[in-house]
Amino acid sequence: MSNGVTPKQVEALGRRHLMLFAGRASKELANEVAGHLGIECGSVEVRDFANGETYARFGESVRGTDAFVIQTHSAPVNERIMEQLIMIDALKRASAKRISAVVPYYGYSRQDKKGRGREPISAKLVADMLDTAGADRLITMDLHSGQIQGFFDGPVDHLTAMPVLGEHIRTSCEGRDLVVVAPDAGRVRTAEKMAGQLGAPLAFLHKRRSRSEAHKIEVREVVGEVDGRQCVLIDDMIDTAGTIVQGAEVLMASGAERVTAAATHGIFSGPAIDRLKNAPIGEVVVTNTLPLAEDQKIDKIRVLSVAGIVADAIRAVFEDASVSEIFNDQNQL
Repeated sequence: MSNGVTPKQVEALGRRHLMLFAGRASKELANEVAGHLGIECGSVEVRDFANGETYARFGESVRGTDAFVIQTHSAPVNERIMEQLIMIDALKRASAKRISAVVPYYGYSRQDKKGRGREPISAKLVADMLDTAGADRLITMDLHSGQIQGFFDGPVDHLTAMPVLGEHIRTSCEGRDLVVVAPDAGRVRTAEKMAGQLGAPLAFLHKRRSRSEAHKIEVREVVGEVDGRQCVLIDDMIDTAGTIVQGAEVLMASGAERVTAAATHGIFSGPAIDRLKNAPIGEVVVTNTLPLAEDQKIDKIRVLSVAGIVADAIRAVFEDASVSEIFNDQNQL
């Protein structure tokens, strides 16, 4: 080149512009991810006006950067989503080169299809809003349904926390007769992967969800051998804990020795904590995709970190490497 700078030097200069920004729902996780990447989170001011509108401004230049915005869609969900959209819009208007929305927990993921007439598909709406705001890429973890990946028009990196959960269970339950249990037919594939990871047999609970009452669930029977074994109930999320608690009660009534509940996303809405306190569950294992409030921190809840997984994915995206190869194809469920 005429100025004496080689193409490799130009490429190296371009690769230095990774910037990581945290929404207010994910500051702790974002700082941990930044530590794995050897950087610090970028400066951004996010505040609310008196009428509830959200304002965001970045405290440093983002022109030409590869920007990653970490924001989990925790309660209040609508405010968290809007906050991330505003941050992405600000980055786009400030000439960021590429913007990745990092969404550890994807809001509205359970509204991924029409079960009855005149219902929305809100998971698609969230994807459309991220795309319209200016997100070029979506990085998320353990979606309620894999089909949501097709709702976003750009690339989607669908990560999973199952290896982290599996390793903890393997260590804490070493030497015990384990069986992995899916709480319903929809989670059988996830449970199969966990069972393969642990070298344990598989069982599942046959249940029926009420079509008229959103949180009413009826567990019918256990399919598989659980008598005298330690059962690992595996799911993608625990919201009001109705599914997990009913499942644990049925398993204990069927002769299970102990029940461990494991899920990526600990939402813990409404009566969840009280239900878990009184449930026949020895340990509830979740990850830090969602922040845990002080009044939710009870002895039987164990929180594992997914910061390393998210950091590895961000590094791979930044370096245009394969995310699937890094995780040995375990990132896809």
